[in-house]
Amino acid sequence: MHELSIACDLIECVREEAARRGIEHVVAVHMRLGVFSGVVKEALLFSFDVAAHGTLLEGARLVIEDVPLVVHCRRCRAEHVLAPILDLRCPGCGSARAEVVRGNELELVAVEVPDEDAHR
Repeated sequence: MHELSIACDLIECVREEAARRGIEHVVAVHMRLGVFSGVVKEALLFSFDVAAHGTLLEGARLVIEDVPLVVHCRRCRAEHVLAPILDLRCPGCGSARAEVVRGNELELVAVEVPDEDAHR
């Protein structure tokens, strides 16, 4: 389960930044997760809770924004949301030359801290 190593890396990144800023507690971590990222959302949520135990992120929420798979078709020059993702051809014209433009994200977006920490 590579989601555990992703959660550990995410927590370490947040811990390092919190230490630089003097933040003692984190309320929530916000991220974007593309459906084409290869990461299982439920496994990441579980892994985050396990990896956060005993850190300043213990009890923090992991808020995940799901990003759909979007392709840009070079032939018809349009963007399309693909669902299901089993077929990467352009749904507009059927071209196999569609390029993924969104959907493989694994991005840390924001870290939420209590108000008293935000004023330091």
